[in-house]
Amino acid sequence: MRPTTALALMIVLILGIGCQSRPTVESAPIPSAAQSAPPVTPAVETPEADALVTRPAAPPPEQFVEVSRLQDIHFEYDAHDIRPADTSILEETAAWMKANPGALVLIEGHTDERGTSEYNLSLSDLRASAAMSYLVAQGVPAARMVAIPYGKERPLCAEHTETCWARNRRAHFLAKPR
Repeated sequence: MRPTTALALMIVLILGIGCQSRPTVESAPIPSAAQSAPPVTPAVETPEADALVTRPAAPPPEQFVEVSRLQDIHFEYDAHDIRPADTSILEETAAWMKANPGALVLIEGHTDERGTSEYNLSLSDLRASAAMSYLVAQGVPAARMVAIPYGKERPLCAEHTETCWARNRRAHFLAKPR
């Protein structure tokens, strides 16, 4: 057998194996118009786990404002776990969000100045996501929140002390009425 013929035969066999039928998956029933949520526009597509997921476009951060009942939570050095002392603050945030169902909340993640910009941006994203996950567990829909990481770029305090760094390690909450 010639090498090109053998190569062509191998390709056909490989393609044949890859094209085997796959098990069918039954689709979920389509909800009636009364059960389905209204469409959200505008939308952007974001790649996630080999699929495109449509998400509503988030309003720009400039449209969010301070709300006195939405208090910052703080984090330990190099951590993104919710501290037990901050759970009551997040529960108050969840209660406010439930009492204001038309409001969107922006959760800003922040770090202190130590570490690289890339590391701090990643850590601040984990902090904002941890706060959002806690609020979702309290019954707040994720669609009502937007998380944004700022890393070390927006410090509250510029001193080079542990007290100052502790103030900068935070998740900050802003709101936007719909």
